[in-house]
Amino acid sequence: MLITFILVIHGLISLSLVAVILLQQSEGGGLGIGGGNAGGMMTARGAANLLTRSTMILASAFVLTSVLLAVLATTSKHGHVIDTTLAKPATGGGPIAPGGVPLFQKTAPVAPAKPAPTDSVPLAN
Repeated sequence: MLITFILVIHGLISLSLVAVILLQQSEGGGLGIGGGNAGGMMTARGAANLLTRSTMILASAFVLTSVLLAVLATTSKHGHVIDTTLAKPATGGGPIAPGGVPLFQKTAPVAPAKPAPTDSVPLAN
């Protein structure tokens, strides 16, 4: 439950980080806000500072949630998917299917068939 919550937050942070990065003005213009005044609310320099700070905060949160998810995944009590779906039977055989039927059965080797005796008399036509 906790891992799912942090994973959702991690996804939202990553989407926000992509949006903030795309809004920043690059040397070639990019998708940046441009030279306009944006209605007098904020200068271009103030917008650049806000976007830079937002990028740093979101990047820090992204790294933090990444490390936290990695730590939680290694200490999870659920185990690996392979461990839970391909359980080994008590007899020491191979993995079993969900219905309890072994996927691979060990069988005794089959002895080769004995050749027919060569000292028999052929039948006449």
